[in-house]
Amino acid sequence: MVRSEIISKLSKKTHQKLNRSDLDKILQVVLDTIIEGIRNNIRTELRSWGIFYPKKLKEKVSRDPRTGNKIYCPEKLSMAFKMSKDLKEKLNQNRIRN
Repeated sequence: MVRSEIISKLSKKTHQKLNRSDLDKILQVVLDTIIEGIRNNIRTELRSWGIFYPKKLKEKVSRDPRTGNKIYCPEKLSMAFKMSKDLKEKLNQNRIRN
């Protein structure tokens, strides 16, 4: 699902006074808040949905597969997501249990 599809679904499910441009701004604020939290090493929790948290990737030395030369990769900040139990149950509710 792409951003425009998310905005379209939001516009169908929300109050009619909110137009698509307002919903787009709201979505952008939510995403910017999550990104800013990751940059500042703060986790962001959305109840009954999941947790976005920063994850540091260690520095390493890799190899270029074409030439075999060593390439230095510095330490990086990445993002990880852990889904909540509620979301996991909703995703797996139709699965057959043994």
